[in-house]
Amino acid sequence: MKRNIVIIGGGPAGMAAAIAAKENGVDGVLIIERGERLGGILPQCIHNGFGLHHFEEELTGPEYALRFIKQVNALGIEVLTDTMVLDMTPERTLTVISPKHGTMEIDAKAVVLAMGCRERTRGALLIPGTRPAGIFTAGAAQRLVNIEGYLPGRKAVILGSGDIGLIMARRLTLEGAEVKLICEIMPYSSGLTRNIVQCVEDFDIPLKFNHTITRIHGTQRVEGVTAAQVDEHRQPIPDTEFFVECDTILLSVGLIPENELSKSAGVILDNSTGGPIVDEHMRTLREGVFACGNAVHVHDLVDFVTEEAFRAGAGAARYVKGEPYGGERAVVRAGNRVRYAVPQFICGSGEHILYFRPTDVYRKANIVVYADAERVYSKRAQIVTPGEMQRVTVNLKHAPSQITVAVELPEQDFD
Repeated sequence: MKRNIVIIGGGPAGMAAAIAAKENGVDGVLIIERGERLGGILPQCIHNGFGLHHFEEELTGPEYALRFIKQVNALGIEVLTDTMVLDMTPERTLTVISPKHGTMEIDAKAVVLAMGCRERTRGALLIPGTRPAGIFTAGAAQRLVNIEGYLPGRKAVILGSGDIGLIMARRLTLEGAEVKLICEIMPYSSGLTRNIVQCVEDFDIPLKFNHTITRIHGTQRVEGVTAAQVDEHRQPIPDTEFFVECDTILLSVGLIPENELSKSAGVILDNSTGGPIVDEHMRTLREGVFACGNAVHVHDLVDFVTEEAFRAGAGAARYVKGEPYGGERAVVRAGNRVRYAVPQFICGSGEHILYFRPTDVYRKANIVVYADAERVYSKRAQIVTPGEMQRVTVNLKHAPSQITVAVELPEQDFD
């Protein structure tokens, strides 16, 4: 098979990229999705809060996905579901397999990586104890409850305060289970503030910061956990341990961009984000390969995933049509108190959107952007936290050689 643009992943990022590519005048667009249906993770996210930026109305996950599925169908975009991409070469030849079509090779003029991310599991945490039944990632538990219709347990402890874990704390409570405790090893939540308020505080669920699980008890089934307070080095403090009885443990300890295919194709990854290095057109450093969504860096809001994916689809369409991008690449650097910034490169002057996360919680801080030595953006923020990705739009009058994004703490308050 030969196609102009192949999008790997049929979630919100993949569908938006395909729509943008098609609307920019390119035919031969193919979406490859390993699930049975389009939508990615959205069908199991039955809570509301989606679409506030993109559609300017509040939708559930399935509603948000359905709007894009209808657009994909209306544009006649080719879709292969229940199909897995096994390998991708640097020359953009994909080896795929499916029960319906068997093994195929697809040559693509351009590829958009939209594989999303995966959850970090217990194996990455080194928690001592046995290996009983009843330990789930928060996403797996969400699928069990919302798609399969099974309640994973009656008494739960949640490790980590990621968004899925916070949402599942509320979901389990609504289904009649008791969430005994949420442990967060950091002094701040890794989820959105609105989820802390709506999912934890509104339901009086205990949340302890600077705490972690130090041992899991039980042989056949989880019987409880030992939790303890941690110090500034995230090491358990002696004599602070306590036992919590439970039959279920949910892990909400971070998401990792899915990039095994990116590595096989020789795409260079950023150690800070775990995803490909990209420019404002979402071009990776590998010729003809684009990336967007959670495969690039983990997002809080699907609206920003969609925004990125539209740029990736338009960029891939421009590449296939042979249109020039223009401008030399300028490096985007994470400055003081910033963990990472995306995109890592920008080309030329004009308006650019930058995403970043701070390294810690800062109050009454200034978000600033420098083009070389000139300050081109400054905004006062009451609070910035690693749990909420920041988005800034800068307008550059000339093409710089370096962009620096930083969080500054002023010595005195100002209006």
